Formats: sequence, structure tokens, C-alpha cells
Amino acid sequence: MKISEGYMPYLGYQTYYRIVGDPNPTKKPLILLHGGPGSSHNYFELLDKLAIEDNRQLVMYDQIGCGLSATPSRADLWCSKTWIEELIALRDFLNLEDCHILGQSWGGMLAIEYLCDYAPKGISSVILSSTLPSSELWSQEQHRLIKLMSDEHQAAIKWAEEHNDFTRPEYLEANDVFMQLHAGDTPDETSPEPLRRKKASGEEAYITAWGPNEFHPNGNLSNWDYRDKLSTITIPTLVTSGTNDLSTPLIAKTMADGIPNAEWTLFPYSRHMPFVEENEDYIALLKTWLNKIDSQKSS
Repeated sequence: MKISEGYMPYLGYQTYYRIVGDPNPTKKPLILLHGGPGSSHNYFELLDKLAIEDNRQLVMYDQIGCGLSATPSRADLWCSKTWIEELIALRDFLNLEDCHILGQSWGGMLAIEYLCDYAPKGISSVILSSTLPSSELWSQEQHRLIKLMSDEHQAAIKWAEEHNDFTRPEYLEANDVFMQLHAGDTPDETSPEPLRRKKASGEEAYITAWGPNEFHPNGNLSNWDYRDKLSTITIPTLVTSGTNDLSTPLIAKTMADGIPNAEWTLFPYSRHMPFVEENEDYIALLKTWLNKIDSQKSS
């Protein structure tokens, strides 16, 4: 399997990208937008087998401010405009005129804003993976999930939010439990190598754009809300999420209902990363979806 890596100049820095497989004239490449803000492409390497099994090129990259695209402190850059213009630049740099897009978590927010506000050409379909249409709805649902936790953990989180202090050990323990329940396990020596690989932290990007944790958005995305614009997304759309996901069934259904003719697949044994926890089934779904769309486009 051919893997090409490189860097694209962007805003005086370097955006790392990784391309898996060769171009296929009958199958559009799939661009993968990772979460965070401030995560990295690493977990998407678990989808490499899609390139082999489906003879489809995958393009993944580290958004500026994290991973192999880390920068010095630049809090002024950490906003959706920076990352959307980076995606636009990357499509141009790699000649990705026609493609599919998959956005996971924050990457799905990026995809939604890109589609709604920039009206890009050449996007055959979008897969919205464990993402959200509204920061307000996201926060609302996380606080509903918090009510299912122990009284002690609820109290620790409530105190942290009321005092804007997210440093106390009681809060840190409660947040770790919350993330283990709905996001994923902390990688250990038994985890796939891409999940446990060390990476440059995108913490500044996360805190600046989103906030201190998943349930208390107070960054520049805190008022981000595209529920009223979902109907403007007219390309084929697949929504995916896990039963115990941060992206709860209500959040996923809000997107599936709001986007014309969208389809939704709920993975029964997953949290925030069904492409990790139900990897084979997720890849099978992607193959079916992408080939269906490509065949429709060519007919």
C-alpha cells in the first residue's frame, strides 16, 4: 500500500498531510477531518484498510495547531475560519477537485460550516461522524449524561463550572470517568499503535476554540449553531454515531432530520469513535456508502 507524506505551507507554518493509496479515476478520494479542535489524524490510520479493500485514496492531515502541524503559541489563529481556509488550501494544493469528506466530532462541525457558508464545489458526499449541529445542544446533552453519574462526580463537575476552576482533583477524576463512559479509553500498550503514538498537544487550540472540557464550551465556538442552516446541505449525507457517544442519539437525529434525505447509522457497541470500536463494520458501511454515491455520480 502506497503512503505519501508531506507538508503544505500555510500561514507561515506547515500543515502535515498523509495520503494512502493511489488515485482511482472511478472512485473519489475521501478527505478525513479529525476532531478536537486540537486532536490529530492518528486515529484515522485505522481506516487505512479502506484504501486497500476498496481501492480508494484516503487523505488525512493534522490541522494547524496540533500533531505534526503544531505551532508556537498562536491563540489568535484558533477559530473555524483558520481551519476551513486550511481545508480549502489543502484541496487546492493536492488537486482534490472532486472528493468525499468525513468529519469526526469537531471535524464534522468544520464540514458543516464549510458546506453551509462556503458552498464548495466538487464534494460528492459528506459523512458526519459523531459530531454536532449546535454547541448549545451539545452542552445540553452532556449535562443530561452527567446526571447519570454518581452524586460525588456530579457535585465535583457542578463546583468546577460554578467557580470556573477545572483543576481540582475531584473534578479531574469526574471528567476522566465521563470521557471513559462516552468518548473512549485512555490508550495503553494493548491499543493499536496509532492511538498510543505520542503527538504534540493541541491543548491551546482546544481551550481557545472550545473550552476546558466537552460539556462547558466557553471558547469562540460557544455560540456555534447551524441547526437552522442544515437544510441548505443538499449533497448526500451520512450521519454516524455510537449508542454511548458524546454525540447522543438526539444530537445525531437532529442532524439526520435537518439535512434533506440524510441517512443515519447508529453503532450499538460504540462511544465517540465507532470507526475504532466497530472498525470492520464501519469500514463496510463506508465502502457501501461511497461506492453507491460514486456509481450515482457516474451514471
